[in-house]
Amino acid sequence: MDLQFMFGEWRESIAVFMDRGGPVLNLIAILLFVKWTLLLERFWFLATVHKKNEVAAMNEWNARTDKKSWYAHAIRQQLISRVTMDLKSTIPIIEVLVVICPLFGLLGTVTGMIEVFYVMAVSGGGDAKQMSGGVARATIPTMAGMVGALSGIFASNWLKMKTGRVLEWFEDHMTIEHS
Repeated sequence: MDLQFMFGEWRESIAVFMDRGGPVLNLIAILLFVKWTLLLERFWFLATVHKKNEVAAMNEWNARTDKKSWYAHAIRQQLISRVTMDLKSTIPIIEVLVVICPLFGLLGTVTGMIEVFYVMAVSGGGDAKQMSGGVARATIPTMAGMVGALSGIFASNWLKMKTGRVLEWFEDHMTIEHS
């Protein structure tokens, strides 16, 4: 099969789907794009940049001779906080986007049903073909919002679990000496 033909067919199918879902579906698509961009950035950050930050913080801590004083404990806490902030920086935004997904789907449901009621009012309630377009505009964004939320829940929960384990390991390996 010709790859360009398949890509064109795939793109046309998405355009038809987006058109059937109405303008709210475009908002959901933007929301999902932002959410998955942030998730992929966090996965990439964990695999690359975080490891370098962690090694740098460990080296800075291990280079210290004083690991007993109050000042040393404050420096240790500052190193842990810096790594924690870098690691968790976009997780709250991702969680908010996950929560907003079904709300945008609900907005699509409401706007689609308004269209159905408008068609019923104008045509006297008998034009099933026009009403079905409104029902599609009502159900497609709902489905898209739910799918976006479900996929985001699994990914963000995994990210939070992984982040928690990484931070716990990091804190355990920043050994302190007691006086």
